[in-house]
Formats: sequence, structure tokens, C-alpha cells
Amino acid sequence: MKTRVLLRDLVAAAGIVNSCATWAATPSTSIFGGPSTPAREVQDLSIFVLSICALIFVGVSGLLVYALVRYRARPGENAEPPQVFGSVQIELAWTIIPVLIIVTLFLGTARVLFSVQDARKPASAVDVIVVGHQYWWEFRYPQYNVVTANELHVPLSSHESPRPTFMKLTSADVMHSFWVPQLGGKTDLLPNRVNEMWVDPLKTGLYLGQCAQFCGMQHAKMLLRVYVDTPDQFQQWIASQQKTQSEAAGITEEINARDGRLVFEQQACINCHTVAGTVANGRYGPDLTHLMSRETLAAGAVTNTPDHLKAWIEDPNTFKPGSLMPAMHLTDRQNAQITAYMLTLK
Repeated sequence: MKTRVLLRDLVAAAGIVNSCATWAATPSTSIFGGPSTPAREVQDLSIFVLSICALIFVGVSGLLVYALVRYRARPGENAEPPQVFGSVQIELAWTIIPVLIIVTLFLGTARVLFSVQDARKPASAVDVIVVGHQYWWEFRYPQYNVVTANELHVPLSSHESPRPTFMKLTSADVMHSFWVPQLGGKTDLLPNRVNEMWVDPLKTGLYLGQCAQFCGMQHAKMLLRVYVDTPDQFQQWIASQQKTQSEAAGITEEINARDGRLVFEQQACINCHTVAGTVANGRYGPDLTHLMSRETLAAGAVTNTPDHLKAWIEDPNTFKPGSLMPAMHLTDRQNAQITAYMLTLK
């Protein structure tokens, strides 16, 4: 028993180290320089506000230093300096200037709010329904009848051929928050309410995100990844995701995988997960139809490798203590068979 606990702890430690290494090698989560219109407009507004605040700071500091130097007490001066009561010019200055600053900040902020929140949705836009769960993300593409989890794929947009992604966000349980710093638009997901946001990435690549609202024990590991694909890559990804596993080639050639499918379908797994083309149609957990097309497991907690997948199936708490997915306490052979089947879900 002690040996098994020690082995589990070693696997967990290896998973954490691997996860840290993965995140260290992935793109920055900086909020600056985002290649998306909402992120860029918010950043420009932030720089504008910061510039005005800097001018105010320099002006007030300069006046303060001037007053300290100009009206300092000099050696031999014991008399009280002349007292001046009331100045129309000064009172007008400290009234009109702040009003102008506030109006300028208000107009600049209102312009960005209307530009982002009331943006026109073009016919070429991609619709995505985002559902937050404890502790993973569900992404649905109603235009293409595709469902995936934790890894959001969106097409590249451009000024010449705009193709933004419009998202409707809601929660299946508690409050979550969708935040991809470089794409902007941090938006909360609330039960029984639908919020909306949009992004139009102008550069391909991988962008990292995070649930930004404390939602329970595993909030810190409710990670997400946004892949911005070229139009051709996006269409290829959609086509591969639209295939059901009954159409996938090779599954009947691997007897271990075939046995693993039987074990999977005979366990409670099918009550929580969906595998298109099979009897598994659960909606509580992530859709597993194309599990192996994703680079990570457990909402970005670890990389999606056969060893990590097997350890996750054996005991999800290995990588994500407090996970709502229970350990099924299957035999080593059954775990190996299910793993072999999962590896065919591409």
C-alpha cells in the first residue's frame, strides 16, 4: 500500500513538473500587445489614461516643488508671509481643468465601450457557445455541430477579410470567468445568464487563458488554450472534429482498443462523457470524441501523453486533487484497455 501511495505521489510530482515546464515554454500571458481588436482598443485606452494621469502627476509635483522652493523660509525671516484670500483665476483653473479631463476620459472610455460591446456581427463570423464547468471548459460550435473541451480553435481574422469569433458564455454550476489576456475581453460566466464577447485575432498561434473567478478547489487549474488557425487549418480541424468514432479508421484493427471500448461503455464513464458514434452520450463531463486531438488533459493541467492519460484514468486526483471525476477503481488491465481505446479518439 505504501509503495502504491509513493508511486502515485511520484507520478503527481512528475505531472506538476511537466505542467510547469509546459507553461514555461508556452506563449506569454501578458496583457500588452494583444493581436485582437478588443484587446488593442482597451490597451490604447489604458495608455491614454495613464498618459493623462502622468501629466497630472508631473504638473502637481512641479507646482508643489515650485511652492516649496519659492516660498521657503529664508535665514533671518521671522515675519509671516503675505496672506492672499481668494483668486478667481486659480479657482477657475482648478474647476475647469479637472472638468475637461473628466469629460475627455469619459468620452474616450464610452467610445471603446460602444466599439467593443456593440460591434456589428458580420455574416462570416464564427459562433461559439462557452459553458464553464467545475473545473473545465466546454466549447460548442452550433454552425458546425462540433463540441470540444478546454481547447478553443478560432480562425484567423484580418482587416481585408474579417472573420471574428462571437461567443455566448454561461455556466453549468458556479460563477466562472473567461480570460485570455492577449485577446482581451475578460467576461464572467454566470448560471442562468448568457453574457457575450468577441475576438478577432490578427495573428496565428497559441494563446493561454485562465478562469479568473474563484470557482472552487481546482480553480487554479481551470486553464484554457485558444488556437488561432489559418482559414484552411480551421476548416481541416472542423472537418476532423465532425467525424464520429464509428467513422474513424483503425479502431477495429486494434483488439486491445476494441476491448477498451467495451469496458468504457460498460462503466459509468458513458453517463458523464460523450463519444460521437457510440452509446456514450453524457453531458456532465468533457466530450471525448476527439480527445487525442488536444494537447493537454484536465483543462491544461498536464500534457496529453499516453502515460498521463493512463494515470488520469486510474485516479484523477493524481494531477488535480479535488477533481469531480471519481476514480473508478478498475483493474490495471481495464485501465490499460480504456487507455488504449482513448488513444484512438483522434
